Amino acid sequence: VQLVESGGGLVQPGGSLRLSCAASGFTFSSYYMRWYRQAPGKERELLAGISSGGGSTNYADSVKGRFTISRDDAKNTLYLQMNSLKPEDTAVYYCYAYIRWNHYWGQGTQVTVSS
Repeated sequence: VQLVESGGGLVQPGGSLRLSCAASGFTFSSYYMRWYRQAPGKERELLAGISSGGGSTNYADSVKGRFTISRDDAKNTLYLQMNSLKPEDTAVYYCYAYIRWNHYWGQGTQVTVSS
């Protein structure tokens, strides 16, 4: 199993970014997928989840209405569209999968929101 995030970077407050997570080594379409983030000195925070097939999504209150999770099963890719970014969104962002009783994380991608 491999999860590889990309798309992070430096963005001004109010800006947007789209993160991607390329998945391999498992049947991506069959699994619930999640995005987390971890800011310096803070615990890892669950942001959003999406069901297999994409019919159901869930969001943390901190990002609801600003972030959108989606998936392209044909490309084995998970996305996180982030709009109206705030300085407090600065963190390392991770995709996550729980597969056959094992936890899998990507290496993370840094998002910095600053003027």
